[in-house]
Amino acid sequence: MTRFTLKQLAYFVAAGEAGSVTLAAGRVHISQPSISAAIAALEDEFGVQLFVRHHAQGLSPTPAGERLLIAARDLLRTADDLGNLARDMAGGGAGGGAGGVVGPLRIGAFRTLSPLILPELVAGFAAANPGVDLTMVEHDEAELVARLRKGEIDLALSYAQAADDIAFECLAELPTHVVVAADHPLAGRRTVALADLADDPFILLDMPVSRDTFRALFDAAGLPMRPAARSDQPETIRSMVGSGLGYALMTARPAARVAANGRPLAYLALDEAFAPMQLGILTARSRRQTRAATAFADFCRARIATDRLPGMADLGVTPA
Repeated sequence: MTRFTLKQLAYFVAAGEAGSVTLAAGRVHISQPSISAAIAALEDEFGVQLFVRHHAQGLSPTPAGERLLIAARDLLRTADDLGNLARDMAGGGAGGGAGGVVGPLRIGAFRTLSPLILPELVAGFAAANPGVDLTMVEHDEAELVARLRKGEIDLALSYAQAADDIAFECLAELPTHVVVAADHPLAGRRTVALADLADDPFILLDMPVSRDTFRALFDAAGLPMRPAARSDQPETIRSMVGSGLGYALMTARPAARVAANGRPLAYLALDEAFAPMQLGILTARSRRQTRAATAFADFCRARIATDRLPGMADLGVTPA
């Protein structure tokens, strides 16, 4: 017969995610000895060491601890769903009659997209589901997939990924576009070919997937990719373009058409028929989705489409 509690598991998960007893205690508003006691009790119960203790109460999970962290997160999510279902059956409704689903929800998003699409989505979802405790994680594609596998996030909004254990559902297609300064000689055109910009400096958004995608575009056009400057920060790229330092290729296109330094920009569609990037929902195949995660995925399906992207501008259309 097992002799551990959901509270002990919650303290164990908090410590694993914080990497520190002190930080975990602050996050769950409980004393440090209570966190340590819960970890010790679980180690006795399971007969394995869960953490390696470092100086100043730092922790890192052992291999057994990593596996149990994933299982504990799943169990806690299932327990939350069970409690929500019981409240619904009792007639209280989700959120005590406030409407919508309740419980924790951790959303991941690719960091070049999250400032554009997440605010509107989260605002609408939170208004309809005030009982959801929502956390957002912004990162690159590889880190989002790693966190899905560990159960640290429920789902992610990102570009397509090829992995047997990760499911991808496409919601929209995003073509790569050219970004130029608003006073660039070609800024008034709706479309442009890469060859038209051959004499202009190219500024590279230097992230793994983006870099490979753009190199493929240059190869298909029969042109060398020779970046005159590069950065892994989209806003830095846009500000450099706005300052007249060159042009860039991007997929995300903020509706404001203004760089962070206040310089106006123009977005031009590419003449070449390049395959667009696919934006959608990533989930771990082995993990059952909570009611909150399922509700958020449905919310995204209703609000994200190729011709309807929150926070993004239409290509080739100049604002009035």
